[in-house]
Amino acid sequence: MGNKVVAMLLAGGQGSRLKALTSKIAKPAVPFGGKYRIIDFALSNATNSGISNIGILTQYKPYLLNTHIGIGSAWDYDRNIGGLRILPPFTSEEGGRWYTGTANAVYENIDYLDELEPQYVLILSGDHIYKMDYNQLLNYHKGKKADVTIAVMEVPWEEASRFGIINVDEKDKIIEFEEKPPKPKNNMASMGIYMFNWKELRKYLRKDNKDKDSVHDFGKNVLPKMLEEEKKMYAWNFKGYWKDVGTVRSYWESNMDLLDDKNTLNLYDKSWRIYTKNKNLPPQYIARGAIVNNSLINEGCHIMGELNNSILFSEIIVEPGAIINNSVVLSNCTIKSGAVVNNAVILEDTVIEEDKRIGEIGDNKIYLVSGKKIWEE
Repeated sequence: MGNKVVAMLLAGGQGSRLKALTSKIAKPAVPFGGKYRIIDFALSNATNSGISNIGILTQYKPYLLNTHIGIGSAWDYDRNIGGLRILPPFTSEEGGRWYTGTANAVYENIDYLDELEPQYVLILSGDHIYKMDYNQLLNYHKGKKADVTIAVMEVPWEEASRFGIINVDEKDKIIEFEEKPPKPKNNMASMGIYMFNWKELRKYLRKDNKDKDSVHDFGKNVLPKMLEEEKKMYAWNFKGYWKDVGTVRSYWESNMDLLDDKNTLNLYDKSWRIYTKNKNLPPQYIARGAIVNNSLINEGCHIMGELNNSILFSEIIVEPGAIINNSVVLSNCTIKSGAVVNNAVILEDTVIEEDKRIGEIGDNKIYLVSGKKIWEE
């Protein structure tokens, strides 16, 4: 891709449906998979795809996200030429203001894009779990001579009304958008990943900014306007693992997917690594007599109890007699003797007291635990 493509990664989402998981951090900064944060997947996809320039558009509670990203060294973006730029809202002649929508966030950074002079602009979301070679999307886009190409994938019919649905003709040319329709015509959902010709995108961003009735969103405004004006718009069908972790349950499910032998999101694929900022902690310790089955355990953990089908982040203590089943435990937690945890997401710095019982195996509820507060979903 070289300098032909500039990626703009939207990472300012609040993620309110994740409840306490995002009370202090932006959704893309939420920990995932034992050692990562959600944004690591889009960033790693970009660097593995050979994208030289990427802008990170931040907004909601960005401190921990900015600290995690730093200058992009974990993803090889600390370069003299090109590299990673964090692009927060800023003060202009019109005064300081928040980004008002996904399209507005990119519009406010037109000067950044003009300076780089890309041929294509790739719009990404920082809150999805997936592995994708963006070169495949670019090649499809070029082959179709499209103005914009949208990555889509089939979702379960019962979930289709949660997404923007794309209707296409027999050649995959887009003929209609349905934004979260109650009765969708198909189950082909937009992934929120768009490959634009920069000249066309620039024109429509400026046009959208002048529209007082617009909410300045790609899915609601810019893309429908391009369709209305008969621009060449195509859908590219992605085949692979993709998860929009928009709820506590979907967050728990996507973590549990990592423990499934049939899972297609392979974290151990050396040809397509997922990079992250490491904490440089000592190795995990599993005591004599501890029981560990089908689990991921990160650095600095002390396991003296029982762990089944669970994911542990760093520096977690599981005392003798404690049992954890089907759960995700974030960093710096202690599970004390006699405690039993089932189907839970335990937030950072939480202590589960002796003989405390959370959930029951097979009760189909997910429990989010922060301090002494417990939410059920």
